Amino acid sequence: MDIQSYLRDRQIIHSDLEIMSGTPVFVGTRVPLQTFFDYLEGEAGLAEFLEDFPHLQAQVLIVLEVIAKAMLAQERTARAHST
Repeated sequence: MDIQSYLRDRQIIHSDLEIMSGTPVFVGTRVPLQTFFDYLEGEAGLAEFLEDFPHLQAQVLIVLEVIAKAMLAQERTARAHST
């Protein structure tokens, strides 16, 4: 599963050269998807991202769900190939 394509199809993220020079952003905002990942990787974490961008809660949950499903699928594939 190509996560970015799936998120575009579900209208969670959007890329447009006229918005942030084509950087993938959450639909209807100028908040880059990378900002979300930066929060997750840093000390701020998910709670602070949602505090700073509460209007993105539903979209963030979908992003996390899609990533989790992709990781589980990848793990199943890896296990199937190792047996």
